[in-house]
Amino acid sequence: MSIARHDFPTAEALASGLADHIAAVLTVRLAQGGRAALAVSGGRTPTRMFEALSGKPLDWARVDITLVDERWVGEESDRSNAALVRKHLLQGPAAAATFVPLHVDAPTPEDGMAQVTASIAALPLPFAVVVLGMGDDGHTASFFPGGDRLAQALAPAAGQLLETMRAPAAGEPRITLTLPVLLAADALCLHIEGAGKQRVLEAALVAGPAEAMPIRAVLTRSVRPVEIFWCP
Repeated sequence: MSIARHDFPTAEALASGLADHIAAVLTVRLAQGGRAALAVSGGRTPTRMFEALSGKPLDWARVDITLVDERWVGEESDRSNAALVRKHLLQGPAAAATFVPLHVDAPTPEDGMAQVTASIAALPLPFAVVVLGMGDDGHTASFFPGGDRLAQALAPAAGQLLETMRAPAAGEPRITLTLPVLLAADALCLHIEGAGKQRVLEAALVAGPAEAMPIRAVLTRSVRPVEIFWCP
């Protein structure tokens, strides 16, 4: 298990520092020619970081942005991660980026799986940057304890990019990138805030089953250090 800590005194400082880090990694990938892909997480935590990142002077027209996971809801829902990204990240200079949502007009994630998979497969994989969050139960992406497809998401079939997920704590059915896709990124960041999340992380760093705290699968299976960005 290898981690790199980046601790900040405030949420504002963390947002700025993480945005700088993401922009630097994207710049390196773009310098190699072609396009660069970024996968971000939803929820309340990343909004400040999205706004800081959106103003970075990158060649956004060559950047593809998608989500780590998504609730199976339309963008008119206040539960939509895609709507959050459009409101807070795809603004200013970053409005020139191409956004690839994980939700399509289909009744279930299973019905939409083939279409979403084709969209993700068309991205310049591996991702340049993946930004994860973490719940109080130790879930990350849509890898929930008790998830009906958790085992398959953590150890998918060869080449499988996405998995569906239903779990008691998940609310709606979900779709998520699989663990190998996340781990293949040039930079893998975990964005957490507050003493409570620090305690969850400390528990996850203790040996135990990934099924109980799925963030452990990220921390233990990544071949490069997981970059942890935290503030009190």
